[in-house]
Amino acid sequence: MQIKLGINTGFAINRFTSPQEWIPLVGEVFGIRTVQFTADLLNPSLPDAIIDSQIQTINELAERYGVEIDYTFTSAFTRVNHLAHPDPDLRQYWQEWFCRFADISARLGAEAMGSHLAILTVRDYNDPRLRTERLAEVIDGWKKIAEYASGKGLKYLTWEPMSVPREMGHTIKEARKLQLLLNEDIAIPMKLCLDVDHGDVESSNPADTDPYAWIKAFAPDIAVIHLKQTCEDKGGHWPFTNEYNKKGKVTPKKLVNAIEESGVSDVTLLLELSFKEREPFESRVVDDIKASVEYWQPFLSV
Repeated sequence: MQIKLGINTGFAINRFTSPQEWIPLVGEVFGIRTVQFTADLLNPSLPDAIIDSQIQTINELAERYGVEIDYTFTSAFTRVNHLAHPDPDLRQYWQEWFCRFADISARLGAEAMGSHLAILTVRDYNDPRLRTERLAEVIDGWKKIAEYASGKGLKYLTWEPMSVPREMGHTIKEARKLQLLLNEDIAIPMKLCLDVDHGDVESSNPADTDPYAWIKAFAPDIAVIHLKQTCEDKGGHWPFTNEYNKKGKVTPKKLVNAIEESGVSDVTLLLELSFKEREPFESRVVDDIKASVEYWQPFLSV
């Protein structure tokens, strides 16, 4: 098996926006070769000419700096209702948006595109009839997206279980139910992007906030894992620095052991780090990411 380290480009949003900034950072400063590219750096709703120009620049610089965009994903600004929006016209818009994102993903050389599954509004979640209708629409919508993405050459899609019920997949039980529904008669597989900081803290099952339990529960379906330092009561997205590692619960040896023992095949661990837009966090972004890479590299095969 192979466990490699990559990075989600959420750290770059509005900080290192242009490819001329974030790609050298990833390839030279951080020494990372694998990227999960976020839609907030190149939103599919932008005009064709801008998208074409950006894709050409990204691909040229990625080759120059030895960076591979293996995955794409939604991010902070695109963390919205999507296929569970109450308005049918907006649901259709987001379905088309994801198809356009599949186009971009394929042109960047990615093997997979992903997102959270969908987000219900409070009203829709609290109404059993609407909740059922929305879920059916979400499942159907993703299967249509999968069919389109398959035609573009993507190998699979990924979805991320979240932490509250209306954002879907908040417990191991709920995520397993959704995983089964999604993969019934789908054009390409829907795999999991697990997050070590997710899971419902209100759940009566301690396993639901245990990243190691999630790995063991979903081993065959895991494609990538979002890494950040976190603690028992959540609220992480911290870097792996001495300050946070002292109180954090995520350790490389324990996570790698869980992966190896669970029978996961090849998996990519993606640093998904968030930094507050205030000091001293703002000035430490690059150094904290470098420290996080150095913390994890000795435990990985690539």
